[in-house]
Amino acid sequence: MNNRFVVKMLVLALIVVLTAPMFGTASAQDGTIVDVASNTEGFSTLVAAVQAAGLVETLSGEGPFTVFAPTDEAFAALGEDVIAAALADPDLLTAILTYHVVSGAVMSTDLSDGMEVETVNGELLFVQVDDMGVQVGDANVVQADIEASNGVIHVIDTVLIPLPPVDPAMLSGDLIIAGSSTVGPLTEAMLGLFDDLGFAGNFSNDQIGSGGGFERLCVAGDIDISNASRPIREEEVANCAALPTPRVPLEFRVGTDALAVVVSTANDFITDVTLEELALIFSTAETWADVNPDWPAEPILRYIPGTDSGTFDYFVEEVFDENAEPILAASNTQLSEDDNVLVQGVEGSPFAIAFFGYAYYAEEADRLKILNIEGVEPSFESVEAAEYPLARPLFIYSDAAVINEKPQVAGFINFYLSNVQDVIEEVGYFPASSGAIARAKALLAASLSMGMME
Repeated sequence: MNNRFVVKMLVLALIVVLTAPMFGTASAQDGTIVDVASNTEGFSTLVAAVQAAGLVETLSGEGPFTVFAPTDEAFAALGEDVIAAALADPDLLTAILTYHVVSGAVMSTDLSDGMEVETVNGELLFVQVDDMGVQVGDANVVQADIEASNGVIHVIDTVLIPLPPVDPAMLSGDLIIAGSSTVGPLTEAMLGLFDDLGFAGNFSNDQIGSGGGFERLCVAGDIDISNASRPIREEEVANCAALPTPRVPLEFRVGTDALAVVVSTANDFITDVTLEELALIFSTAETWADVNPDWPAEPILRYIPGTDSGTFDYFVEEVFDENAEPILAASNTQLSEDDNVLVQGVEGSPFAIAFFGYAYYAEEADRLKILNIEGVEPSFESVEAAEYPLARPLFIYSDAAVINEKPQVAGFINFYLSNVQDVIEEVGYFPASSGAIARAKALLAASLSMGMME
């Protein structure tokens, strides 16, 4: 039996999840994995993927096989564009599908914390087991031990995306990065790890605001990666397309920020604000008493990010319904692209207020007081539950051609996406969902696959 047949046969094992109940106690199924393949709803994307890879007609063997099977919801997190790209690329699709299959029947009781299991495509999956359950790669096992006569299935909540291993010591050349001062510290931390592991090239990470980063990515065309605390705009995408060598910006989600609204610890009169009060504080109110009569009749000293900042854009969008005029017309307002200037300004007066990325608050938490918004304290729990009103995604952007032309760029983005979840909380931000990271990894995998076909 040739290897190609074996791989196809094992990929077809993925279809078994179609017969498995989503919840409750799993029980052994009659017949083989393939025999029970088409009787349960909820895995239509997986079926489409197997069909697109040309694997439906392949017969299954005796096994046994272990399948980590993503749900439709897990696939949906990748986005329609990523799913379409994968369905159109049989090699990429086969690589993804075989990354979910392991030879042998591995029951949940066989899994232990820290073990590695080798998948059919030759890659390893790292297993974590604790009181919260079982995690395989980036995915949580949501139902385990669904048995068929020739294998076992574990249902997972995230599509696993295989990326090539990265050895920073084997990479050299320049990494030129610029953009958001919010994402900048996270990228700096990732660059530090990359460098510590032997990266032989040079790198720069200029913190000039999200708008400034997109200008260098799409107008000057002189950077490899743009840090951004907001999504790229249509006109910026058009600028990329208008370059002499056109660029198509690719968006990689790397984390989540809870925008921090802060005052000095010397401020003893405010702990909580509404969005409506924030709009007054950062626009027409001259004194604190103008907002709330119980607050002192002292002038409000406002410190805000510069207009090139994605943080400024996000605040204006959420608090002022995208109209920047009121905040820019407010008296006693100092703008700066340097968040450290804003921090220092607030520390200097009990009547000052500012907003910036959570990491800058975390660094100065002993001298700053963070305000609850609409009664919600910014925290991992409130961000994860989508309860904090000023939570926002964090991104890096690059271009498929740049990624394929510069191994150091592809390697760094791969390293970033593979390790950011372990680092981000130390920097002062919050993890993106496993689905968002899976989408980012799939975009990178698709970009690399397209490059290999050219």
